[in-house]
Amino acid sequence: MTQLADRIYRDAADIDRLAALIAQLPDEGLIDLQLIDGSWRAAVVTVRPSLQTFLDPDGREGVNAVLRIDDPASGRSDYLWIDEIARVRPVRSAERGFTD
Repeated sequence: MTQLADRIYRDAADIDRLAALIAQLPDEGLIDLQLIDGSWRAAVVTVRPSLQTFLDPDGREGVNAVLRIDDPASGRSDYLWIDEIARVRPVRSAERGFTD
């Protein structure tokens, strides 16, 4: 059964962008996420999500993904749509650029 999503993507460039974000999310890894509103969140990725097929409010079919994250400070779990993420930064210093 297909689930509903507020935003779905059908264009190859958009789907490639979502897939690239997903590829940066390590299973059980600690990361910093910059959301599209400009805010940052520290989070633990519980499991790397995968693109799934959804219907938008108008009944059009496309893809998006849902990411479950745990807040390392509170232990609370949240769910984010992958398209709400602008940037992923790994927390481990070996993977983080000097200027980040």
